Amino acid sequence: MASLSSAISNPGHILSPNALAHDVKPKKICYSQCHAFFLPPHRSTTCRMGFVSGLERKKTLKSQIFASVTDTPVNTSPEKVQLPKGDTWSVHKFGGTCMGSSERIKNVAKIVLSDDSERKFIVVSAMSKVTDMMYDLIYKAQSRDDSYLSALDAVLEKHRSTAFDLLDGDELGSFLAQLNHDISNLKAMLRAIYIAGHATESFTDFVVGHGELWSAQMLSCVVRKNGVDCNWMDTREVLIVNPTSSNQVDPDFKESEERLEKWYSKNPSKTIVATGFIASTPQNIPTTLKRDGSDFSAAIMGALFKARQVTIWTDVDGVYSADPRKVSEAVILKTLSYQEAWEMSYFGANVLHPRTIIPVMQYDIPIIIRNVFNLAVPGTKICRSTEDEDGQGLESFVKGFATIDNLAIVNVEGTGMAGVPGTASAIFSAVKDVGANVIMISQASSEHSVCFAVPEKEVNAVSELLQSRFREALNAGRLSQVQVIPNCSILAAVGQKMASTPGVSATLFNALAKANINVRAIAQGCSEYNITVVVKREDCIRALRAVHSRFYLSRTTIAMGIIGPGLIGGTLLDQLRDQTATLKEEFNIDLRVMGITGSRTMLLSEAGIDLSRWKELQKEKGVVADMEKFVQHIHGNHFIPNTVLVDCTADSSIASHYYDWLRKGIHVVTPNKKANSGPLDQYLKLRALQRQSYTHYFYEATVGAGLPIINTLQGLLETGDKILRIEGIFSGTLSYIFNNFIGRRTFSEVVAEAKQAGYTEPDPRDDLSGTDVCRKVIILARESGLKLELSDIPVESLVPEPLKDSASAEEFMQKLPQFDHDLAKKRQIAEDAGQVVV
Repeated sequence: MASLSSAISNPGHILSPNALAHDVKPKKICYSQCHAFFLPPHRSTTCRMGFVSGLERKKTLKSQIFASVTDTPVNTSPEKVQLPKGDTWSVHKFGGTCMGSSERIKNVAKIVLSDDSERKFIVVSAMSKVTDMMYDLIYKAQSRDDSYLSALDAVLEKHRSTAFDLLDGDELGSFLAQLNHDISNLKAMLRAIYIAGHATESFTDFVVGHGELWSAQMLSCVVRKNGVDCNWMDTREVLIVNPTSSNQVDPDFKESEERLEKWYSKNPSKTIVATGFIASTPQNIPTTLKRDGSDFSAAIMGALFKARQVTIWTDVDGVYSADPRKVSEAVILKTLSYQEAWEMSYFGANVLHPRTIIPVMQYDIPIIIRNVFNLAVPGTKICRSTEDEDGQGLESFVKGFATIDNLAIVNVEGTGMAGVPGTASAIFSAVKDVGANVIMISQASSEHSVCFAVPEKEVNAVSELLQSRFREALNAGRLSQVQVIPNCSILAAVGQKMASTPGVSATLFNALAKANINVRAIAQGCSEYNITVVVKREDCIRALRAVHSRFYLSRTTIAMGIIGPGLIGGTLLDQLRDQTATLKEEFNIDLRVMGITGSRTMLLSEAGIDLSRWKELQKEKGVVADMEKFVQHIHGNHFIPNTVLVDCTADSSIASHYYDWLRKGIHVVTPNKKANSGPLDQYLKLRALQRQSYTHYFYEATVGAGLPIINTLQGLLETGDKILRIEGIFSGTLSYIFNNFIGRRTFSEVVAEAKQAGYTEPDPRDDLSGTDVCRKVIILARESGLKLELSDIPVESLVPEPLKDSASAEEFMQKLPQFDHDLAKKRQIAEDAGQVVV
């Protein structure tokens, strides 16, 4: 058992299958004898690397474990074939989704065959889910879970069935023989891992790399089946990388280029299918380019060939301006610069491997992102310059937005930090010791605090170590705190043209402010390629949609709630129904009524109410009205950044909520006069909040119906004019009533007619008492700068004294005819005096 554990821990020990099965003590084999540990064959008949037994080698090679799945014939021609480089080569990379089934592999082969480039180099990933299956084998084996055997059988069956669909004849027989051989060797290796209870990184990389080996060979067979000469390459023979301490690898371009030329001289072909993801160390030990490394493989090989372009085939139409799962209006970008793609991939955009851009930049090789399932779409081109290809508005300066979730902010602050050299070094030295990844750093010029973002799963370890390292400074008061702010997300705006363009940051923060998004931290490098902000996790999608709609001219989506679907509210809903299409097409506004509530029932919708039948839906699906739930429903949709509540009532209890709604970032539109004519202190508080926030409070319809009286008055005051006098008919209702209160018509008849026509307030007493006129006077007076209360305005009421306390508007209207004689008498007295009742 000890020998097995030692071998797995020490790649200098090579095991035979018999040793794996019976715990035979292995013999140490030098790298100089066999070139490498687990290195696939260099097309050599004298030294095939796998597990080589320390026992005397038999004539047959049945006891060996090979990293390769074929025996490629050696080109014995003494003449060396020169590797052609340059624009004759095009590089294609197909990911696991593209290679997910036999039908998809056939589709990939068609794309390869349809490329009219003189030479083609194809990089493939393992079939969909296979890499996960291979990692699962390692996990189960080292966990001593016997199900690794059935999991290995599933891997075998997946590739076996795919091969039967794709291949036939000798190609099928050859592939299946090697597949079974590899599976047998993997079973022996997994058995060793099972016994030892752990697997080294080298063992893991060797196991998981088989998926690429199998998919590359199958595709090359399919291409050959279509009559095209094609070789396949195990890139571990060519691509040499140096592992770093940060779970990354750095390509050795000089050594890789030499090996590529050597490989090509033995295997010349105009079409080459190669494995992605896998490579070797300078010591010829198999390794990988880590997760999602096939993109990186393609870029490195593109640079080695100095190819015309590198095409990354995936399952999306290109690079989007934002994650389309979060922003439905996201658009496909025609072009991106290398720097823009680099920034977006770093900040979590589903573009490509973050390091993919580096190799191709040196040779100005463009990268094309295309959809393997939608060939009609040209995709996104990533290249050196994107001048004048996407317009000249602000949206052209910000190319895209990306987010990173599940972060926490660590804030280290204290007066003792200012001007003290080495503080930042000590902070980030501690972070390095923990092994945490710092996503973003921000520090004010006062040096009073430093904050940085790390993954939430790492923040506790970071915080504990900082508390320990700075315990003396904390106790002495030089540092005031090490604070952790959890549940954060990063939003990054990316664009090369943002550099030196005034107004971009202002527009970004204005959009966030109007969506009521609080920014916890900000970072921007002097290159100005990106602006990064930290927001609450629950605000992230709303923030993303808000800034995207502002910069990218996507529709401004507004979630609207209508309170009071009576005469005014119902008319508004009908108007919205008729104008929705126009708002979308001409004004780029996507207005969605998400809820309608009356005093008894409310109607809610997740996607927007069909306004052509809102009355029917209210009857069919209406629920008991609850203002708190109603507001939460309208404002709680994180996918719609802008929320508006329209109060079409004359209810003072509804008006009392305005302040809280505005504080939450909910815009308020209302014809309800109660808030602006109520107690002066509440009015002043409301207006102060309106001025301080970016939330809109529109009350134009409180005076003058649809006429822009308040807006005109505000404009006059803002330009320095002084209001001397305001004249006009302050009540259209009373004007209508008295213009029609003539001849034999009774007062109650005219009032009923006005109410029926919608000219009065819901309760006509508000008009007849003069209260409505008084409220309008108060609103205009306060807008003009006068601090008046409602009680400061003298009013003579037309409501008969006995009816002032009627329980309802209906009761008032029912009893009003009893006083027609008294009001007719007043009218007659006025007429006799040559006057009118007003």
